[in-house]
Amino acid sequence: MSTLQLSLAIIGGLLLAGIVAYNTWTSRRNAPKRAVPQETERGGAGPVDRLAEPALRQEPGFEGGAPAELTPGELQALDRGTDPSAEHAVDPTEALQMPVPSFSVERRPGLDPLIDVIAPLQPEHVVSGDAALAALPPTRRAGSKPFAIEGLNEATQQWETPAPGQRYQAFQAGVQLANRMGALNEIEFSEFVVKVQAFADAINAAPDFPDMLQEVARARELDQFASDHDAQLAFMLRARQAAWSPGYVQQNAGRLGFVAGAMPGRLVLPATSAAGLPPLLTLGYDTAAALADDPDQSAIRDITLSLDVAQVHRSEQPFARLREVAKALCDAMDGVLCDQNGHPLPAMAMDPITADLELLYDQLDGRDLSAGSVLARRLFS
Repeated sequence: MSTLQLSLAIIGGLLLAGIVAYNTWTSRRNAPKRAVPQETERGGAGPVDRLAEPALRQEPGFEGGAPAELTPGELQALDRGTDPSAEHAVDPTEALQMPVPSFSVERRPGLDPLIDVIAPLQPEHVVSGDAALAALPPTRRAGSKPFAIEGLNEATQQWETPAPGQRYQAFQAGVQLANRMGALNEIEFSEFVVKVQAFADAINAAPDFPDMLQEVARARELDQFASDHDAQLAFMLRARQAAWSPGYVQQNAGRLGFVAGAMPGRLVLPATSAAGLPPLLTLGYDTAAALADDPDQSAIRDITLSLDVAQVHRSEQPFARLREVAKALCDAMDGVLCDQNGHPLPAMAMDPITADLELLYDQLDGRDLSAGSVLARRLFS
């Protein structure tokens, strides 16, 4: 082999090695970031607990449709589909002056005249819990509205859901005036009446139904208030360079207190005040990436951090917590905070939202529908 041929062979080999090395570097650089196992503690104490994918647990949730994503700076109402052209014998503008029905019922997790239509039922004789349970309708909804029947326990003199082995001297049935599906309408009210009448006939009770037109008008006014004060905020965290794997997202979110939600690709930050409450914040990413056969090879370019304002008490300072979490995740994962259109958000863009939320909280408090309360969680569901 001549010197020229040897030189060309060496140069070709070097070029080939360079190409392979460059492709390997590029592949590693663009590969999704993976969760990093924790180092073993010194002194032989054994490995530190790994922040692998948390065990699936039931997420504190609430009924209703999926939250509508709002761009920062907006606290707009959800479209509830109210038909303003529908004829109605009661002027909806007069609904504000309509008195809330008076009942000898204290505020509690059950039926409440503030957001429920309530129909008292007086049986001829004391009714056993077993008989009441047998007479209950098979479904607990009238249209899209929650429906419930409570009994006045003869022994405790407390309203409760009928239970076996108990005795009840009176009953009351209720249907919710509004939720995120809209206001109670005439058809749903009629379905409520039919179900209550069937229950009353089964236990030999006389129901006392309120006026349908007044209750429907009250429902529309409450629905309008809820629409004007319903805020669901969502922000996007986008990767600056390398994508993230599901395990990498879970590891970094787990360090901030997030746990697995009820669905793949969903993590939640539990409320700190009490167990069983809706989550403080929700973090979501591509479900397909979470369900992939090899999640480490799934590339996630962005995640969504959201807050359902009415579901979380203001004492939790959920928006301040959201800002802290967003900053911590951006710093740890080399991400950037964006609006829902993917436009980067400066820190100053978040300040006006804080002031808007404080005003919203005050307005909800003034209506006895404080954010995070039982009634607010029912209404905004």
